[in-house]
Amino acid sequence: MKIAALISGGVDSAVAIHKLMEEGHDLHLFYIRIGMDDGSSDCSAEEDIEMCQYIAQRFGLPFDVVSLQQEYWDTVMDYTLRTVREGLTPNPDIMCNKMIKFGYFEQRWGHLFDKTATGHYATIRERDGITYLGTGVDPVKDQTDFLAQISYDQLCHLMFPIGDMPKAKVREIAISTALPNAYRRDSQGICFLGKIDYNDFIRQHLGTRPGPIVEIETGKKIGEHRGYWFHTIGQRKGLGLSGGPWYVVKKNVADNVVYVSRGYDTERQYGRLLHLDEMHWISGDPFGEECQAVPIMFKNRHSPEFLPGTLTRLAPREYFIESEQKVQGIAPGQFGVVYDREASICYGSGIITGRALHLPN
Repeated sequence: MKIAALISGGVDSAVAIHKLMEEGHDLHLFYIRIGMDDGSSDCSAEEDIEMCQYIAQRFGLPFDVVSLQQEYWDTVMDYTLRTVREGLTPNPDIMCNKMIKFGYFEQRWGHLFDKTATGHYATIRERDGITYLGTGVDPVKDQTDFLAQISYDQLCHLMFPIGDMPKAKVREIAISTALPNAYRRDSQGICFLGKIDYNDFIRQHLGTRPGPIVEIETGKKIGEHRGYWFHTIGQRKGLGLSGGPWYVVKKNVADNVVYVSRGYDTERQYGRLLHLDEMHWISGDPFGEECQAVPIMFKNRHSPEFLPGTLTRLAPREYFIESEQKVQGIAPGQFGVVYDREASICYGSGIITGRALHLPN
């Protein structure tokens, strides 16, 4: 099978290539350059590309660096800055997978191959002739929440060679086969930022706008922030307040006010209802119009934990999740990702809104 393999320079994609080579596939390696060259990011692309070249040479495979820098700026970075400016919490990694890796890349290069392979911790599952996005066997490394906005056509063209292995096994293979990046540390943070701090990036593009930090219970000003866009619901660190812990529980974008509440057990940092809009089903709607309190598992942030709850349909693309347990930091703008009750299939995701829902007792 002719496969376009996306390689990052990290150990996961390298082991994915090793596994595909063992299976006898015909591979062409691609590195997608997305970091801008105008000083707006400090992406460690050159170091990554050098490592990718070592991997390609090791296996004797063709390797190309393809540029989607402008496309990344026009879609993912524009989405990120626009969302932050609106006082919401973005997820650039979800949009990068949807728009760049499996969007523009597929349209220009990936479609020329039988499949596109990546080092994501996810699986492909078939049920009754339908292809589904399955979770990885390693719950700590599972990345289906980052893939929960891809289309069905994109999914059907993908391969995840290491999704059926725990991370420890992947690292073990890299070491035992003496891959040049066997001991390289996993990358952290948002891909386009490289070594740049996220707040520095936001400051560079949105500037600062000082405003009050207010204790929500008393209405008392207890500090000052540099702009509401530096803070997200559920945030604890970086507030500069003493006598805590303090958690961000609300933002007033119009008045540039950040509200906080004190204490590890403050109920204001928790909720049980998540209102989802613009719901996207990867492999089609699994529940239909009669979706009322259907048992599911879900995530409201990238985490190894799958939370139990029920899903109810309000309108064609509007739903709400009622969690069986308290959920910390429900941040509007993030994605609520819906799974089956066994947490084995990722059905899709919707955008969490700030709409208040009140259910009858």
